Amino acid sequence: MTKLYKAYLLALVVIFVSGCSSRYHTRQDTAPMRIPTEYEMRDAKVKVEPKSVSAGRPYVVLGKQYHPMSDEKGYKAQGTASWYGQKFHGYYTSNGEIFNMYDMTAAHKTLPLPSFVKVTNLENGKSAIVRVNDRGPFHDDRIIDLSYAAAYKLGYHNQGTAKVQIEAITLDRIAPRLTYIQVAASSNKTNIEHLANKLAGQFAIDTNIAEEGGLHKLRLGPLEDDSHAQSLLENLQAGEFRQAFLLYSEQRL
Repeated sequence: MTKLYKAYLLALVVIFVSGCSSRYHTRQDTAPMRIPTEYEMRDAKVKVEPKSVSAGRPYVVLGKQYHPMSDEKGYKAQGTASWYGQKFHGYYTSNGEIFNMYDMTAAHKTLPLPSFVKVTNLENGKSAIVRVNDRGPFHDDRIIDLSYAAAYKLGYHNQGTAKVQIEAITLDRIAPRLTYIQVAASSNKTNIEHLANKLAGQFAIDTNIAEEGGLHKLRLGPLEDDSHAQSLLENLQAGEFRQAFLLYSEQRL
């Protein structure tokens, strides 16, 4: 083997190692500089999506082989949840999407990609519906990795992990539900009441003002028809209420 060829091989090794070590822009995962907005922490909307064929094949990580499920219906489990954020933000997930730590998403070792699960923090009762679109966490003592936004909603973003229950959610498990549209929130109750009267007359709809954390939140509804709710939402978002969003209740999950 010539010295020139040896030097060439050494250069290839250096490039390969450098590429692996610099895949992510930081070595340690960290929380972002801001907290998620209420809009970003909305439950993922459950819908029918084609499963990723490539993400459904058996795979090996750290010498251990995993066999993804072909169907998530009926899946239910308990275990430890962790979260991932800044380090992985903007990189590809296992089914080819771009990870956004402010999306309500999650990583799981074997659930089909994508799929939807309800995750409940057993330590405080908080829950969220997330869309599973990634693989992980590859630690034997952890069952699911939530995005930073989802972990924040479940209230364990500071301690890093929590004991959770996971339940797969499919469209056949969702009962008819009542829909509300949250339009605005303010610490000024008088302004919210005036806005409620204005919108009630404009759209001929009931209004509701909920007080949470010092804010008065104006909600239109309830509406029993999803298509009506969606149409009204689009109307509001096209005007001055771009941050309006849907709230669901009476779900059988």
